[in-house]
Order: sequence, then C-alpha cells, then structure tokens
Amino acid sequence: MTEPTKINFNHRRMRQLDDITDLAEMLFPGNRNQQHAAARILLALKRSTDIMSSLSELEQKHNISRRTLQRTRAKLVRLGLIEHVSWMNRRYGGRQGWKLSGKMSTALRHLAERIDQWRSDTQPGHLEKEEVLAEFLRPG
Repeated sequence: MTEPTKINFNHRRMRQLDDITDLAEMLFPGNRNQQHAAARILLALKRSTDIMSSLSELEQKHNISRRTLQRTRAKLVRLGLIEHVSWMNRRYGGRQGWKLSGKMSTALRHLAERIDQWRSDTQPGHLEKEEVLAEFLRPG
C-alpha cells in the first residue's frame, strides 16, 4: 500500500515536531527523496550567514537529482518556508539568492488569531451573516 503524498498536518502531530527531519516528513510524506532534499535545503539556508546564490551545489554534494531539488524548492517556496531574493531588492545591495522566510510562520500566527476571534465572536449580526454565507456554499 502506498503512502499518501499530501501534507500531513495533524494537530496532534504538531507537538511532536522536534527538528528539520520531522518537518520534512510532515511536508513530504511518502517521498524520501524530497524529504532528504527539503532537509538539506533548509539546513543549508539555516547554516548560511548570508543569502545563498544557488542551491545547485546541493545536487552534487548530497547526490540529489535536479528535478527533485527543483520540485522540493518550489513546494517550500509555495509554503513560505524559503524565498528568492531578487537582485532588485535594495536591502541586499543587488545580490540575489535564497534565504529562509518567515512567511509561513506569520501566516500560521494570523490563522491562529482568526480562529480565536471566530471562536469568541458571538455577535448576532455576525452569526446571521455567516448563516447567509454558508448557504452560498450549499452544493447544487
């Protein structure tokens, strides 16, 4: 039986995350190659004191295929864990490359705040509005 390949975001599992390898297993379940590539990308960016101009050196150094590296990098960018710095960014003085990003952690904090607000919001006007909006979601 094959393992599912979708992100395994289980609330019980969040407390068990200890390190990069646990995060990689959660983000890339069922694909050991991408887990390895994600761990190597994140570790390389974590160790780097500056932006990394290219991630291609990880291909040769850790025997990761170009396709696996690119697919893994693309998913990490979509999730907001890493980001590419453009040469036009004044903060980095015309340099370009890759760095760890805070977008995912910021987004998760905003989501947690919204859920807390939603849970505590019991104003009648908001509840009626939500009832109307829920009706639009009815299929057919």
